[in-house]
Amino acid sequence: MGVTHITVTIRNPAEPERAWEGLFLVDTGVIDSLVPKDKLESIGLKPKAQRTYELADGKEVKMDITTADIEFMGEIVGGTIIFAEPGTEAILGVTALESVGIEVDPQNQRLKRMPATRLKKLKPKI
Repeated sequence: MGVTHITVTIRNPAEPERAWEGLFLVDTGVIDSLVPKDKLESIGLKPKAQRTYELADGKEVKMDITTADIEFMGEIVGGTIIFAEPGTEAILGVTALESVGIEVDPQNQRLKRMPATRLKKLKPKI
């Protein structure tokens, strides 16, 4: 399976003119989005809390988080952003994608709009 990248803008909701734009890896296995902390600090965002996350190797780490506006593909959503170490690749998590009705097409690794944003989980077809 390939990888998908997308240009995303992270905006400070208290000062919308302060924003950072970057190329994000789309990762449907990650819940929240992740951005290098120096990029978040450059637009005036500070940690609001800490949350424990489980890494791919099963290790648990406590990380700083904040909330911000996340803009991509002509959509905007408020979401949780994890403070990552400088130099870390930015990641767009599944919560932001699903919140605006966008999913990854697994066959061609492209993002596509759903006809409508889901309000409930779909029942499997029998």
